[in-house]
Amino acid sequence: MSTIEENLRSISDRVRSHSSTMATEEAVKTAVVLPFLRALGYDVFDPTEVVPEFTADAVGKKGEKVDYAINIDGDIRILIECKPISMTLEKKHLDQLFRYFTVTKARFAILTNGRTFNFYTDLDETNKLDTRPFLVFDITDFNSGILSELRKFEKAAFDVDAILATAERLKYTSGVKQEISKLIEEPSEDFVRLVSRNVYEGQMRAQAKEMLTGVVRAAFREVIMDQVKNRLSSALADTQEVIETIDDPAHEEPDVVTTEEEREGYMIVKAIAREILSSKRILMRDAKSYCAVLVDNNRKPLARLHFNRSVKYIGLFDGETEDRVIIESLDQIYEFSDRIRQTARKYASE
Repeated sequence: MSTIEENLRSISDRVRSHSSTMATEEAVKTAVVLPFLRALGYDVFDPTEVVPEFTADAVGKKGEKVDYAINIDGDIRILIECKPISMTLEKKHLDQLFRYFTVTKARFAILTNGRTFNFYTDLDETNKLDTRPFLVFDITDFNSGILSELRKFEKAAFDVDAILATAERLKYTSGVKQEISKLIEEPSEDFVRLVSRNVYEGQMRAQAKEMLTGVVRAAFREVIMDQVKNRLSSALADTQEVIETIDDPAHEEPDVVTTEEEREGYMIVKAIAREILSSKRILMRDAKSYCAVLVDNNRKPLARLHFNRSVKYIGLFDGETEDRVIIESLDQIYEFSDRIRQTARKYASE
């Protein structure tokens, strides 16, 4: 397990176990924010790098301070504002970050209550802080996808362009997911009318509206579950009779045993990639050190399942080299669906 992941899990456990004792902003800073910055590789004991109670000229209001500013290579790059853990983060809490963002060289701002972390930048207008975060996560429930984004903020790897390259997609994806989640739980009247107009011919009176809202809510959930089941069923059907392997005597290895976890991992990757590629092109080749999921042949890796060890990894190939990511369960493979599909697209036209 990487150092950053170990440290974040330690913070996560602390928040879950002791959140009731973090009633003040100072408690959040000490118990969560400073350890969080330390996990990212910043020297929290160096006040020239992690600047507490940061002030800048021409802010507009005297006496206001930002809780922390991160100095990278001589310039303020990240501003951080902390709130008590019981406080719900709202736009009004951005006021100080907003003013300081315009008078520094900061490119990112973080608003946190110790549990929720909201990351902001200036996608909408240069040098003006957006009001909508591009990254939001709960420290008690972070996943490998969030971990991948946080690694871009590590001191040793900090790269403004690399973060901004995915920030816009993250921002709108996050917003759309939130809206979809709201519609699933509480379908709006407009949405109920939209999806039921071709199946309900009566007038939308109060009783009909109540009935149809419940129907839409249930149907929405069933559609999602049906899609998940169909993908898994298709993958299982493709592999039920035989798992296709590559017949390459030069690469045969004796005593290789394909485990059930490897078979299931292969099925999941195949189900994800089937949106881009024909299932007949997606093959599996097992070896002693890893199980490869390939496209057509040995030179087109789609993913690698490093399951022959106590800590499991999945190898991803959407970049120039293999990126090994720790997973704790096979379900986490679904978190990398976009990256697997991106790799599949490279081979789609070949």
